[in-house]
Amino acid sequence: MKIALSHDVQLFVDTEGLSLVADGMQMCEKPTLILLHGGPGYDHTGFKPAFSQLSDIAQIIYYDHRGHGRSNPRPVAELTLDHFADDLVALCAALGISKPIVLGQSFGGFVAQHYLARYPEHPGKVILSSTSAALNLERKLAMFAQLGGPAAREAALQFWSNPCKATLRPYQQICKPLYSTKKATSGRRLPNHEILLTWAGTEQQTMNLLPGLAKAQCPVLVLAGELDPVCPLEDAKDIARALPEKWMQFTQFAGCGHGVWRDNPEAAFARIRDFITEE
Repeated sequence: MKIALSHDVQLFVDTEGLSLVADGMQMCEKPTLILLHGGPGYDHTGFKPAFSQLSDIAQIIYYDHRGHGRSNPRPVAELTLDHFADDLVALCAALGISKPIVLGQSFGGFVAQHYLARYPEHPGKVILSSTSAALNLERKLAMFAQLGGPAAREAALQFWSNPCKATLRPYQQICKPLYSTKKATSGRRLPNHEILLTWAGTEQQTMNLLPGLAKAQCPVLVLAGELDPVCPLEDAKDIARALPEKWMQFTQFAGCGHGVWRDNPEAAFARIRDFITEE
């Protein structure tokens, strides 16, 4: 379904599971888990069907970021972290959701970090999955070299130094297969390379989300794969250190790349489940 945030911004939204569940003579309310997809330039479908297994403990909200996927097109210049964070809050208001549990994967983690800084009192909990707070190019290059040799390092260097159609093609061919030990469900997505190239060449180049993380006022779980080349483990450790100690939880996964819930679903979803249900 489409949810209108304004007269010209509509987000595609899908829901799974009940918010209110009958328990004898009472109704019990489950928390709402909102999933922020990666990219930029992709959509929510990479979360399906894996996250369905959490519908017994949470109502799940999937949506496509402004201008992405099945949401209505928007000017690329409008696709900023400020707008994405504001959209999340506006979507919660439209759906009557308070204190959501927000999970941001990769680029969605950029949005979730900015949301934490911009609206620290809004979330109930936040999960930052396989994400970074800054470009940190040298770390990327080192991991791509470790996993794919000089060719992968060079393709990553060319793309992240000059995101364009010419550098994207070899990056996708050489580097993207190194992201994860499991094949991604990319065939389901509705990619928009214009968004990817524009955003990777502008806001992502100078992004630094670390200072805002100190504003967090809720539990934050950081998930990281030890073999993630595009959001390396050290990036996740930076995020963990920047969060208030009383709220931060950090779990790293051996043998996992970008998206630990793809590479080791049993362990990753067990950790997510524990975080959602813990008081």
